[in-house]
Amino acid sequence: MPEPGQAPSPPPPHEVPPAPPPGPPPDLAESLRQIGTTGKAGVSAARDAAKALRILISADISLARSAFGRTLAFTGVAIAFGASAWMLLMATLVASLHYGAGWSWVLALAVCAVISMVITAVGGWMAMRYFEHTRLQATRRQLARLGIGELSSFMPEPGSGASAEQAAEVVSDAADGGEPPPKKGLGIDVTPP
Repeated sequence: MPEPGQAPSPPPPHEVPPAPPPGPPPDLAESLRQIGTTGKAGVSAARDAAKALRILISADISLARSAFGRTLAFTGVAIAFGASAWMLLMATLVASLHYGAGWSWVLALAVCAVISMVITAVGGWMAMRYFEHTRLQATRRQLARLGIGELSSFMPEPGSGASAEQAAEVVSDAADGGEPPPKKGLGIDVTPP
């Protein structure tokens, strides 16, 4: 018993029994059976994973298809109400310029038309800039580097240190310079990256 104010001593550690001696190794037939069982389990797991992936992709595509339709519907609603709001705003601005500032109707309408055209031009320019991202340029260059796709004949060898981007610019420069674009099979123009 410990004296007062002293912590009790820890209990003695338990002894771990020694491991049993290893038995004889399994014979060849048993080893083959174990390999076969493991292989079947691996194939079954791969099949289950592929089935789960197929179900996931199907559900994802179904969701995307449904969302795309709703997106189009709500985009149409947004465009209709946005356009009507813009027309009402311009009508208010024209009336304010005519009655408030004393401008003529023609001048007030011309100022609002110029404002609308500037905003339209900036929006179109921005749309074209962002539309360039839909061409998957980097992916097409890397696939071409692997020998896949219409740009593959213009790419450097896979082991070389040459840039795929610089090689793809040959096609872009030809298209931008007014030269006829390079042709792929059957005489079809290569789409610039």
